[in-house]
Amino acid sequence: MASGDTFDHPLIERYASREMARLFSPMSRHGTWRTLWIALARAQHELGLPISAEQIAALERVRDTFDWERVAELERELRHDVMAHVHHFGELAPAARGIVHLGATSCFVTDNGDLMLYRQALRMVEQRLARCLAALGGFAARWRDQPCLGYTHYQVAQPTTVGKRACLWAFDLALDLDEVRRVAAWLPARGVKGTTGTQATFLALFEGDVDRVLDLDRRVCAAIGFERSVPVSGQTYTRKLDWTIHQALSGIAQSAAKFANDVRLASHDGELEEPSGAKQIGSSAMAYKKNPMRCERINSLARYVIAAAETSAHTAATQWLERSLDDSAVRRIAIPESFLAIDGILSLVENVAAGLVVFPRVIERRLAENLPFLATEEILMAGVRAGGDRQDLHERIRVHSREAARRVKEDGRSNELLQLLREDAAFATVREHLDEIVDARRFVGMAPLQVDRFLREEIEPRLRGVEFRAGAGDEPRV
Repeated sequence: MASGDTFDHPLIERYASREMARLFSPMSRHGTWRTLWIALARAQHELGLPISAEQIAALERVRDTFDWERVAELERELRHDVMAHVHHFGELAPAARGIVHLGATSCFVTDNGDLMLYRQALRMVEQRLARCLAALGGFAARWRDQPCLGYTHYQVAQPTTVGKRACLWAFDLALDLDEVRRVAAWLPARGVKGTTGTQATFLALFEGDVDRVLDLDRRVCAAIGFERSVPVSGQTYTRKLDWTIHQALSGIAQSAAKFANDVRLASHDGELEEPSGAKQIGSSAMAYKKNPMRCERINSLARYVIAAAETSAHTAATQWLERSLDDSAVRRIAIPESFLAIDGILSLVENVAAGLVVFPRVIERRLAENLPFLATEEILMAGVRAGGDRQDLHERIRVHSREAARRVKEDGRSNELLQLLREDAAFATVREHLDEIVDARRFVGMAPLQVDRFLREEIEPRLRGVEFRAGAGDEPRV
């Protein structure tokens, strides 16, 4: 805040986009409540309850008018946030005061409203994920056949390509995109279910007419853009829905953290570097440093989202009978904050993926240092095909490999294995072919073709028809 004496939430001030922050603002949240009250009143009017078109119009005229000081005053008096807004809405539209929230319980607006926001947030996350896939796809295509060392257990292993490694990152995010789309399309509304989910109050309002109660539920759901509501509920919708949403967000955080960790490891080896500003400072003391700060930020925010998802698991597990209120406070915090954090994370992922700097010379030097060891079996087989004794050649390669490794580790010399083999008469028949044998491109297998196929069969179909919104992929704010 401008005064500087109140906590500024980092997710709002530093990481999330203004678009996502606005979605979870009081104006947005309580605006959904008013949308729901208007939808309920209109459906009740259409189904014959004594609610006039003029009353509905009065509500619509003040739908976006809020006096936040008055709301706070009412909540201090009533100790109930929903009723504070009911009273305020009625004060703004006195002709409709008596029909606002007719037959409804608080969870009619809080639960339905939350689901409206969550689904919209999922669509925003979907857009972010698509942009990340596009950025990673472009990077993979550009570096499809650049050989690099592979690692298992973070130990040197069979070579791969820079582009193929990027496909590993992209596939994780592609699966996340599938899940976000599935959850957004599947997500039901709570609907019009009443105080304990029995719809008893609405049945009384419609004088026992079951069909009109069911139609009311359908009409309200349609008005807020949902094709269906949960088939049964207590006072709240089952908190398993929150857990499903949180799982999807946690999955994205996991994928982003894997990407960021890999970039940090490759950055340590000097093979990759995340983008940085022209005047960006890596260390207040060590002026030469270019730290992977954006990837570290991804890891930091991802850790929070993964941990926060557990709150929805505990909430779903501990709801009592038709409901208890121990879900309310944590849901107000953990779910919106997870969306805000994921928004910031994916902004960073896109930015890093689109601006990754590759250093082919470093990659090639590291290959040259390690590939002779990895190629010893190929060299052995070439010597055997040229008429050499397999056991004798194996022993000579073992001895030379140990000596080359000793010189690297103890003397700090470069890998001299190929030179040692060239000087050994036992390898005279393959001496001229050693450089060809250890050409890195011979050891990457189908990696370049895998990249082509992955882009064609996995990335392109998922991005087909996606319209990237302007401004959704801006530079991370901090």
